[in-house]
Amino acid sequence: MKRLAIVGCGRLGTLVAKCYADGILPEYQLVALYSRSYESAQKLSSYLQQRGIDCPACSNYEELYSHNPDIIAEAASPAAMKEFALDALGSGISIAVLSIGAFADDSFYEQTKHTCIKAGSRVYLCSGATGGFDVLRTVSLMGGATAQFFNEKGPRGLVGTDVYDDSLLTEQKEVFKGTAVEAIAKFPTRVNVTVAASRASVGPENMQVTMQCSPYFVGDTQKVEIRNPQVRAIVDVYSATSEIAGYSLVSTLQNIVSPIVF
Repeated sequence: MKRLAIVGCGRLGTLVAKCYADGILPEYQLVALYSRSYESAQKLSSYLQQRGIDCPACSNYEELYSHNPDIIAEAASPAAMKEFALDALGSGISIAVLSIGAFADDSFYEQTKHTCIKAGSRVYLCSGATGGFDVLRTVSLMGGATAQFFNEKGPRGLVGTDVYDDSLLTEQKEVFKGTAVEAIAKFPTRVNVTVAASRASVGPENMQVTMQCSPYFVGDTQKVEIRNPQVRAIVDVYSATSEIAGYSLVSTLQNIVSPIVF
């Protein structure tokens, strides 16, 4: 049985914990919780206790590591990933990652790989709200590949960003065009999937990203198209909520311990 910790106790981390409480991850023992908001970790710990599961909330990463997890399920942010990942991986703790936007930074990406090789740990990139990593990797491996990513959001999905204004409530607009590196820099927590798809294919500097905002649109559309001289493939996913990302983390955890890996 593998010892599991959760970093990030918001909506997605809570979803993972509830799946655990519902018996969906029987090969794991949930041993610790950490969140930027200690109150969030405490709230989730209390919920688990009501379900008969003793899992403490931790006030810092060192306390989390003291519970000796084998794997951390990360559902926090790219900034949080950069804070703790190298220390955790260097200690032999593997990480299943949702905040793949951290890996738009080539230096951090290379540091992560070298740390894993040295310590024997691994990083598992979750598909989040997109998918098709297998075909993206395959088409890229064949050579001569180009790729582009299209994201559609409603106005509510852009509140708090510098591209938002009230005109988005009534007009369809293209609000961003650039590379995956530029996209994650502008929208640090909203386009992790662009970096995920780019790392599985042509790289963040080469993945072209377009973001469109449509009035009355709810949810997200994530569409990646990749082509080479022999193949054209499109992965097109619409999700009404962010729950698909949480379940992709649960699915990744299942794959890690499964005798048959999808």
